[in-house]
Amino acid sequence: MRPLWFLVGLAIPAGVLALLLGFRGPDTRGVRVERVTIHSRLVHRDLHEVLLRPEGGTANRPLLVLLHGRGSSPSAFLQQGLAAALRALGLRAPDVLLADGGDHSYWHDRRDGRWGASLVREAIPAAAARLHADGARVAIGGESMGGFGALDLARLHPRRFCAVGGHSAALWRSGGETAAGAFDDAQDFARHDVVNSPFPFRGLVWLDVGASDPFLAADTAFARAHGLRLHVWPGGHEGDYWAGHLRAYLRFYIQALRSCRR
Repeated sequence: MRPLWFLVGLAIPAGVLALLLGFRGPDTRGVRVERVTIHSRLVHRDLHEVLLRPEGGTANRPLLVLLHGRGSSPSAFLQQGLAAALRALGLRAPDVLLADGGDHSYWHDRRDGRWGASLVREAIPAAAARLHADGARVAIGGESMGGFGALDLARLHPRRFCAVGGHSAALWRSGGETAAGAFDDAQDFARHDVVNSPFPFRGLVWLDVGASDPFLAADTAFARAHGLRLHVWPGGHEGDYWAGHLRAYLRFYIQALRSCRR
C-alpha cells in the first residue's frame, strides 16, 4: 500500500486535496466567487482579482470595491467571513470587487506603476462589465493599506464614488512617520498626504480604528482635520478586528449605495 504522501504528490484538485487532509476554506455558500486575472497596462503586470456575486437579485446592482492591506491579498476578505456577511444581506447585497494591489503599492500612482489609475480606469470598469453591475454606483473601502488607498482615491476622484470607508487606515501625519516602501520619496508622500491635504469628497464617509491600533493618532488627526466621525473600538491592527466589524461596514455601504443617485 502506498503511503499518504504519495497521494499528496499526485495532481489532485485543490478542493479534493483539502477534503483528504481535513482542511476547510472560507464559507462561500450563496455567493458566486470568480477569480479573474487582468493584465494592467498601467502597472505592467497581471493582477489577480476576486469577483463576488451574491445569488438572487437582478443585474445592475451597485458595486462595492474592497482594497486589501499590505502583504495581504484579495482573498483576505473571504477569510474574514465576507461571503457569509453578504449572504445575510439577502437581495440588498451588492456585487463586490476584491482588487489586487500587490504587496505594498498603497494603491497610488508611483514609479513602479500607476496603481490608483489602474484601479479606477481598468479594474472597476472591467469588474462592473463582467458582473453586469451598475458602474455608476460604486463604493470603495479598505483595510490598513487599503484604507489609505480608498481615502486617497476618494480625495483625488471626489465624484467617482458614492461612499468611502477607511478601516484602520494606514495614515501618517508627516513623511517621517511613514512605513518603509509606502512611498517612493518625500515628493511622492506630499502628493498623497491624505491627512494634511484638502479632502473634497462629499459622499458618505466611514472611519474606524482599534483603540490599540498604531494608526489611531493619525486616523484621529485626519477625522478632526476634515470634520469626520471616527469609530474607535477595542482591538488592534489585525484580521480579527476587521472580521468582527465587517457586518457594520457592509450596512454602511448598503445604505450609502441605496441613497446614491448618479
